[in-house]
Amino acid sequence: MHDLERFIDGFQRFQQQYFDDKPGLYRELQAGQHPSTLLIGCCDSRVDPALLLGCDPGDIFTVRNVANLVPPCDPNQHFAGVTSAVQFAIEQLQVARIIVMGHAQCGGIRALVEQRFSGEAPMDYIGRWIRIAEPARARVMQQLPHASNAERRRACELAAILVSLGNLESYPWIKTRLDAGTLTLHGWYFDLDTGSLLAYSPRADAFLPLVCPLVPEGA
Repeated sequence: MHDLERFIDGFQRFQQQYFDDKPGLYRELQAGQHPSTLLIGCCDSRVDPALLLGCDPGDIFTVRNVANLVPPCDPNQHFAGVTSAVQFAIEQLQVARIIVMGHAQCGGIRALVEQRFSGEAPMDYIGRWIRIAEPARARVMQQLPHASNAERRRACELAAILVSLGNLESYPWIKTRLDAGTLTLHGWYFDLDTGSLLAYSPRADAFLPLVCPLVPEGA
C-alpha cells in the first residue's frame, strides 16, 4: 500500500505541475502529439528515458522492452509491438530521429551473455527475444575470448545497440527516410555506474562521451 500511496502522491504532483502551474502544455497536447524523437530504451526500472533526459510530456515517443532491442524486418511478424510502434513513429508522427539507448548492468544482456535462456521452450519468450542480439554476443566472444564476464557484458551492451541500429535500417520505410536525409539514427549508452552518457560515433567506430562523469568536489 505504501508504494500505491507514493504513486498517487506522485500523480498529484504531476497534476499540480502540468494542469495548474503550466496548464498550457496539456492544452496544446490535447490537439495531438508531435514529438521529434523516437527513443527505444530498456524497460529496466533504473533507466526511465524521460527522467534521464529531463523531458516534458510530448517531447519523446518511447518504446521500452527487454534490452532495448529492435528485431530485423520480417513481413511474417505477428503481434509486432516494437515494430508497429516504430512504424507509427516514422509514418504517422514523422519523427526526425531515432535514439536506441542501452545501459550498463542490463539484465537482458547479462542473460544473453551467460546464455541463461535457450529460447527453445514454447513459453520461453525471454530467450527468443534476447536472441535478437545474438550477433552482438557472438562478436564479443570472438573478439574478447579472455576478457572477464563483466567486460564481456559491457561490450555486449554496446554491441547490441549497434545490432538494433542495423536492424532499423532493414525496414524500407526507415531506409527511405534515411536516404532522403529526413531521419537520423543514434546509439546512446547510459553508464549508470559512473553517471555518464556515451554516443556511438561511426567515424571513430566507438562510443564516445556525450556527458562525462561528474568530478567529485575537491578531486
